Amino acid sequence: MWGCRGLSCAARVLLGVPRAAGGWISGRPLQPVNVIFRNLDTAADCSLSYKELKGLLKSQTTLIDVREKWEIGQFGKIPGSFNIPLGEVVEALQMNPKDFKERYNQDMPAKSDHLVFSCMAGVRSKKALDIAMSLGFLRVQHYAGGLEEWAKYESSEKKQ
Repeated sequence: MWGCRGLSCAARVLLGVPRAAGGWISGRPLQPVNVIFRNLDTAADCSLSYKELKGLLKSQTTLIDVREKWEIGQFGKIPGSFNIPLGEVVEALQMNPKDFKERYNQDMPAKSDHLVFSCMAGVRSKKALDIAMSLGFLRVQHYAGGLEEWAKYESSEKKQ
């Protein structure tokens, strides 16, 4: 399940990367990223349900919210997550650990760490998952229900 192996390629695109001045990160050029978009039959292999995510939050899982900062301010976030807007994911996952820590106030995830991406409704988190896999991250998933589903489940659990 980790890494969603055995997936067919629907398309490869060269992702437009937001670049630091001059297109360099910490003295080295940004690497272009070929993102593999998967078909709908295999997308579920990398998706988590609410219950699965809730269980994983108690473990050594890194939860990255890829929405814009203003969205988090306006709508909130899943507890335990931190923010890397989708437009910064390529650059962030190629940073050196010191720069990552300074920018995001979190330790840089290793390629073998379990990463889960979330957003509002699962579209951007799926794109982030594809980016992370194309950069060599092996244990990546996304929460397809996003904050919308999380909020519904959380409010119904509080009522019980």
